Amino acid sequence: MSCPVCKKPTLQDYRPFCSKRCADVDLGRWFTGAYAIPAEDQSPEEADVSEDGFTPGTRH
Repeated sequence: MSCPVCKKPTLQDYRPFCSKRCADVDLGRWFTGAYAIPAEDQSPEEADVSEDGFTPGTRH
C-alpha cells in the first residue's frame, strides 16, 4: 500500500500514511475542507421534509 499523500510505501506505525508528517497533512486537508463533498441545493419542497419523512421543528 502506498501513502495517499506522497505515494511512498506506508509504515505500520502511521498506516495508511508513511509518516507523521503525511498524516498531519491529511488531517489539515480535512480541517480546511479540502475533502468536502459538494452538496446539491434542495428544492423548497425537499427542504420542508427531513430524510426521516418528518417536518423539522414539529414534535413526534
